[in-house]
Amino acid sequence: MKTLNILKQSWPVVILLLTTVIITSCKKDFLDRKPLGEYIEEDIPPGDLNAQVYAIYAALREDGISSLPYIAVHNIRSDDADKGSTVSDGADAEAIFDNFQYTTDFWLINQYWSDHYNLIAMANNVIDAVDSVGLESEVTRVNLGEAKFFRAYAYFDMVRAFGEVPLIDFRILRQEDAIKPKATVADIYGLIDEDLEEAIAYLPTNWDPSFIGRVTKGSALTLRTKSYMARQMYGQALSTARMVMESGEYNLNMSYEQIFRESGENGSESIFEIQALYTQNQTDVGLNYASRQGVRGGGVWDLGWGWNTPNERLAAAFEEGDPRKDETLLYSGQINTPYGEEVPAATSELPRPYWSKKVYTDPAIRRSAGSLQGQWFNMRVYRYADLVLLAAEAANETGDRVSALNYLETVRARARGNNEEVLPEVTAEDQVELREAIRHERQVELGMENERFFDLVRWGIDIEVMHEAGKTGYQERHRYLPIPQPEIDRSGGVLVQNPNY
Repeated sequence: MKTLNILKQSWPVVILLLTTVIITSCKKDFLDRKPLGEYIEEDIPPGDLNAQVYAIYAALREDGISSLPYIAVHNIRSDDADKGSTVSDGADAEAIFDNFQYTTDFWLINQYWSDHYNLIAMANNVIDAVDSVGLESEVTRVNLGEAKFFRAYAYFDMVRAFGEVPLIDFRILRQEDAIKPKATVADIYGLIDEDLEEAIAYLPTNWDPSFIGRVTKGSALTLRTKSYMARQMYGQALSTARMVMESGEYNLNMSYEQIFRESGENGSESIFEIQALYTQNQTDVGLNYASRQGVRGGGVWDLGWGWNTPNERLAAAFEEGDPRKDETLLYSGQINTPYGEEVPAATSELPRPYWSKKVYTDPAIRRSAGSLQGQWFNMRVYRYADLVLLAAEAANETGDRVSALNYLETVRARARGNNEEVLPEVTAEDQVELREAIRHERQVELGMENERFFDLVRWGIDIEVMHEAGKTGYQERHRYLPIPQPEIDRSGGVLVQNPNY
């Protein structure tokens, strides 16, 4: 049981508990953050750089990084998920994220922006401190690698969500230093490339189990692969993906049904997970990731807010007999595996035929934790299957059909398990057919995992697919969110709104 096992691992306890106080004061808007005057050395957390790096890990628990703002931006906007919840709950959010009626001042978008820039600022502070102390220490080099990874991680989210954004690659000493105009998309990716080059050089291949959850060389190579794929740099993406695959650190040995159970956390295909810990009357350094998506209901079924639900489009995407369907969809009005619970039926006020099973918590842990909200549930960010499918896509786009088919088959083979009657091996003979097969595989393998919207955008088929899904209000400009108006106001007009808003 996770609530017992995780207590034996010192990293989550040390990092998350010791830094909770540090992070509590960090939920400020980007341009409205203390100090109002000069930044002084006393503002830096005491101790070595590890303490500041641990604070970055704790900042991953902020909602804009791992809860509803993130979910809305990354997944609800896709064609195969909906806002969810009750009909009346969050109608304004439904208009924005399901129907693309963007507004320039909305709390979920504002928090996504501010929490990402908070992460960037914390990484900048570590990078600046490393410049002061030098790189003689191996620990310091690793700390630098972690800070560089997280700055790249935050900017990759921001450049995909907003396009041009301010490039802040320095420690902010005065509030006015943070007032910067937008940088070009190319410049943002340039910083991401530079940061990941150093992160790859300095991060370890793996960690001792007592430091579970810290990022690795594989994490940085995966992020680099994703950033290359976002720019259609297929040759470079294939090279970095193969570095991860050839490292021997990850595999697809865990059955698909186990990946999203508490017992499957930090498993053999986990490249990066945001860690969570919650125990009854003792420790609360958990995440809101599961609770914001958990089944909305009464009594024992008050598992969460019920946002971000799979729709019929995702349900129909699975091939007949694909076991992944029943591990992605939690069915209303039916008894569901693995816990034998019957989910309440859909109603006119709560018309959700499905919920996301990828945040479905173990009822035994709910009881032991004294909570229904799943605060202990880790957020899976990078999985090895995602990386393998990116390698398949990159191989196909560079003309290596044999490798593409092989990579695709490894994912399908794991999914079919011992049932040779389902998920036949793909034998596409041309690039276009294989491209479609790989795209389909990403949809069903990674359903409800925050990849679909950005996949559609980088494939350039987002308008077509959204219109097929009935979201006819979607236009090319909706690829990018509007810059939050409060940030523009605080900048005195230095920040300029994205086009057509």
